Amino acid sequence: MTAMERYTGTPKLMVPAFGLGVVGLVLTAVGFFMNPAATSFSYLLGFTYWVGISVAALIMLAIFHTAKAKWPIVLRRAMETISIAVPVFAVLILALIPMMKYLYPWVDGSPLAANIHGIEVEHLAHKKAHYLNLGFFAVRQVIYFAVWIFVSHRLYGWSTQQDEVGGLELTVKQRKFSPGALPFLALTITFAAFDWLMSLTPLWQSTIFGAYYFAGSFLAAFCVLTLATVRAQGKDLYGSLVKTSHYHNLGKLIFAFTAFWAYIGFSQFLLVWIANIPEEAPWYGLRMYGPWRGVSYVIFFGHFVLPFFTLLSRKLKEKPGTLAVAATYMLLMHAVDLYWLIWPAFSGEAGPTFHWTILTAFVGVGGVSVGYALFRARGRYTFPVKDPYIAESLRYVQP
Repeated sequence: MTAMERYTGTPKLMVPAFGLGVVGLVLTAVGFFMNPAATSFSYLLGFTYWVGISVAALIMLAIFHTAKAKWPIVLRRAMETISIAVPVFAVLILALIPMMKYLYPWVDGSPLAANIHGIEVEHLAHKKAHYLNLGFFAVRQVIYFAVWIFVSHRLYGWSTQQDEVGGLELTVKQRKFSPGALPFLALTITFAAFDWLMSLTPLWQSTIFGAYYFAGSFLAAFCVLTLATVRAQGKDLYGSLVKTSHYHNLGKLIFAFTAFWAYIGFSQFLLVWIANIPEEAPWYGLRMYGPWRGVSYVIFFGHFVLPFFTLLSRKLKEKPGTLAVAATYMLLMHAVDLYWLIWPAFSGEAGPTFHWTILTAFVGVGGVSVGYALFRARGRYTFPVKDPYIAESLRYVQP
């Protein structure tokens, strides 16, 4: 193994990321004063995209610790770095406070007493009011971020401490802590999806919705990890240590979660379609018929059919360059998927529309979070240099 020094930061990446992030957020703030409704939905799109990736990377990290997997140890610091950005989102979510009245009908309650297909639904709105109210909503956000910040900093702290002292004790701590943390991580990201996305249409409900958001975010997290690994070439960066077998495994995981995302999405659709309940069916009706049908086709073929058959190729998964192209494409499709989830609540029957703050919010939230993650990585090794199993990870060969 080549001797490596601590990561000192990459100004060519970190500084532009911070700069673009700040500019993007400032422009988004300007857009809010010009068109508060459109900007609110744009910001929610950018926020849920990036925070989902960060939390999914944390869940990924906990799963690998729980499974006592050795092959991804060389990739672990990258996963930790992605997940350590969670505190940024705890700050960025505050921007949703003035936006909530434009995003969520339940904030003032008036739209909830609507009449759907001749059925009065005011009683449903009254039942949900115990959950969908500002006070309880705020409490839940505090719980979500408290769990995510605690778990991410705990695992990151033990991992970086091991770089100094070595030994097996800290590995054991991480492997004992992670199984207990996983249920809390799963529950919090599920209910966060209910709060941020499903409550945009408060009378619609799906118990699978949290798994759908998680599946898409988990897929995107593997894509970000792949791109980070391909990009991490050069002095003191871990990418030069990653072998073809590691890339093949990353490609298989992207392929697997492409199928899992489709499975969850179809399961949710099938249950709603079979039940055909008046307050649930219109959510899919809006997206399946009329101007949103085209976007639905794009998601079906672009997010599932094309990548599914493309990623069947072993050669593609073993080549970092082509795998990086596939990962970039899947990240784009994940953005389209979130747009399909969020934007119909804004434009409705008017169909797909575009507002320039979609780009500024996406770049703003993403730039600040990426810049912060790289800042936190400074002064650390880019892989767990004293993990007792790092040699096995570096020698890993695909069976």
